[in-house]
Amino acid sequence: MKALMLLSIVTFLFFHQHQASAQVRVSLDTNVPLHEVRSGHLEMGGTNDQGKRIEVNSYYLSLDGKPAIPVTGEFHYSRYPEEYWEESILKMRAGGISLIATYVFWNIHEEEEGIFDWTGSRDLRKFVTLCAAHGYDVIVRIGPFCHGEIRNGGLPDWLLGKPLVLRSNDPQYLEYVERLYDQVGKQLQGLYFKDGGPVIGIQLENEYQHSAAPWALTYPGQPHDWTAAGRDLEATQIGVGIAEKENPYASLGNEHMRVLKALAQKAGILVPLYTATGWGYAAIIENETLPVTAAYPYPPWAPEQPSDFYLYTDLQQDPDYAPVRYHSQDYPYVAAELGAGIMNTYDRRPVVPAESLDPMINRFLGSGANGIGYYMYHGGSTPRGERNYFSDVAVGCPIISYDFQAPIGEFGQVKPSFHRLKLVHFFLNSFGDLLAPMQVILPQDQKGLTPYNDSTLRYSVRSSQGSGFIFMNNFQDHLPSKTINGIQFKLNTGEATVQIPEKGSISLLAGAHAILPFHFDLGGAHLFYATAQPVTRGGDSGDRFYLFSAIQGIAPEYSIGRSKGLDIEAGTGCRVVKNADRFLVQLSGDQPAEFTLTTGSRERIRILTVPGEMALKAYPVNIRGNAHILFTDALALAHEGKLELISSGDHRFGISIYPRTAFLPGTDMGEITPGDPATALFSSFQIVLPEYIPLVEAEQIQHNKFVVKLPGSKPEGVNDLFLRVDYFGDTGMGFMDGELVADHFFNGTTWSLGLKRFTRFQEEKEMVLYFRPLYRDAPFLKDLESAGYRMQEEVPGGFSLNQLEMVPEYKVNLNF
Repeated sequence: MKALMLLSIVTFLFFHQHQASAQVRVSLDTNVPLHEVRSGHLEMGGTNDQGKRIEVNSYYLSLDGKPAIPVTGEFHYSRYPEEYWEESILKMRAGGISLIATYVFWNIHEEEEGIFDWTGSRDLRKFVTLCAAHGYDVIVRIGPFCHGEIRNGGLPDWLLGKPLVLRSNDPQYLEYVERLYDQVGKQLQGLYFKDGGPVIGIQLENEYQHSAAPWALTYPGQPHDWTAAGRDLEATQIGVGIAEKENPYASLGNEHMRVLKALAQKAGILVPLYTATGWGYAAIIENETLPVTAAYPYPPWAPEQPSDFYLYTDLQQDPDYAPVRYHSQDYPYVAAELGAGIMNTYDRRPVVPAESLDPMINRFLGSGANGIGYYMYHGGSTPRGERNYFSDVAVGCPIISYDFQAPIGEFGQVKPSFHRLKLVHFFLNSFGDLLAPMQVILPQDQKGLTPYNDSTLRYSVRSSQGSGFIFMNNFQDHLPSKTINGIQFKLNTGEATVQIPEKGSISLLAGAHAILPFHFDLGGAHLFYATAQPVTRGGDSGDRFYLFSAIQGIAPEYSIGRSKGLDIEAGTGCRVVKNADRFLVQLSGDQPAEFTLTTGSRERIRILTVPGEMALKAYPVNIRGNAHILFTDALALAHEGKLELISSGDHRFGISIYPRTAFLPGTDMGEITPGDPATALFSSFQIVLPEYIPLVEAEQIQHNKFVVKLPGSKPEGVNDLFLRVDYFGDTGMGFMDGELVADHFFNGTTWSLGLKRFTRFQEEKEMVLYFRPLYRDAPFLKDLESAGYRMQEEVPGGFSLNQLEMVPEYKVNLNF
């Protein structure tokens, strides 16, 4: 009887779930009037002597006449050793970044009044030239105020003692700004877009009439003294946020921005794009500066609460951090500061989950963003000046570390967020020209959602002339998500209706997101829809290939229109169902699978679908002039016709190449042999490098102080050596020769230090590690609890050093 009752309950629950799932049927009309895209009203863009062209209309940017969605990564040259800039730029390229942004911090260059330093890691010109050498355009953020968690927001200390009103049109202030701009102009001379150089954009000021930094010259316990003009103090806030009131001096702020632009141009800083941070009612120059936007779901300056950054909207109509000081429909929605991490302060230590970032970018793209920019994409270390530390210690930032939890960390280490984001970047680099002109079609049922709606499907469509992409997201910051079952779309595209999937339904797992194409040109074949996400493409007109990533919980399915002469060849793992109108290709999604289309003109189109975890290991590469996809657990960097592979901790690893290649790659060290491929789709190789097992030599001086010996040499094939410090406490500090060189705020993550910058592996040195214990009424305990940590009764004095280990980072060069 009990068994029968249990069976009845299970049957009821299954039926109930099935019925509830069956209700998630989306009918949407994408055959809507085209939105107006206006040109000519913005004083932006230009053509240089090489014929390169940049254009900006009211909806998107174009490069050489082709719509584009730039992917910008912020990297501060002055926060990273110059000898390692190139390797970092190569890592950004491997991550799919297409544009680099950097700050010029005034106080780092003119710490002492009238004496400018542009040498070493302050060498702006060398950095920009190196970016250009690797095919990068650059946006330079020239201040004068920058923020960037730098002392005084980048303003020199000596400026406070001058008889002037800063961040205003005070003549003496502008005189100093003009001197700064003149210096920057000379550093960038000949590197501007007009000269055929990489500098296509200049950001003027930062968060002007919105935010400020505190002056570092203060006394313990004294309230912050903000780096803002006195008239703007009431409208000034810390961090990025919504303006609570309009600034009555807004017109003066706009005029100040106009003066800054004029001073920049007078200094020869002439570019097709001038930008201004436009969120939170900040000042811009109407029709002359491109307002850029931001999003920080885990801000340390605001209470911990769910954000709207995972809810679809029409961002051009309803910008984040509104109200804004401009007519948003006049400009494309371009993001410059999407929090790819966040800075911890002493009082607040939120951790940004890697799995939160790609869903956020999905939301932005699905909401009409036509530019993606990260702050920060690459972390660093804030340098020390001759007189002071340059970090914004006044707001509680670490003295040295500017890791920012960025996809590329303080010491160049690549993190899980790097791999998750690069798949979206590859998509934009390959298909951004299609997406950029597509308008947002936001269903009515999305407009009233709040972050707490966890059982309603979140989705949006971008479409143009019948084709487009469905965006779905099932992640919400600070809240758990639930799997959404029984999803099926029915889209009226004008000439035809497409149902996705054709039969049955799909599920979107908790935390998952997806971009699904419909009426998509697949190299000459017509793709009605796919339930897998496009990643990239390659090949030429006679032999193309496309890479798709399976979405966990969704079986990949491709519906391809039949046309005269179109043939299909299904590979292992593919099931093809045919009718008079289409080929329906069905895959399991848990193994790589390929099918091939041959058009009537005998052009070949190969479609490779790989599981999502395998897609994270993908890198588009060029081998002997041909496009390929390299799959590897290592980091793959393309450089001077070779591939550099960097492996953290593993001296043996494999690579798989698609499409197959007949060439056995050579290596500058170790052994490379043909591997055992999982399928015949790939050319696979196994690389074995000499193993290095470094020993940790450490001496305990007292319960919270240790001396660690740093190796003075390294074996060939080791690129860096990482000291990983697993501890429980409040803060950690690293000293060399009595000088603070590294620090860390405990937030539940391991403190990782790259050692090559400290020793260059030329002589043995010592690092002293000093820890402060965690105390019970610390203001950041709630953040630690969110990360799964509690005050531990068994930890004497609130501190324990659990493990010290040294992990080698291997590097090998391949050539074909």
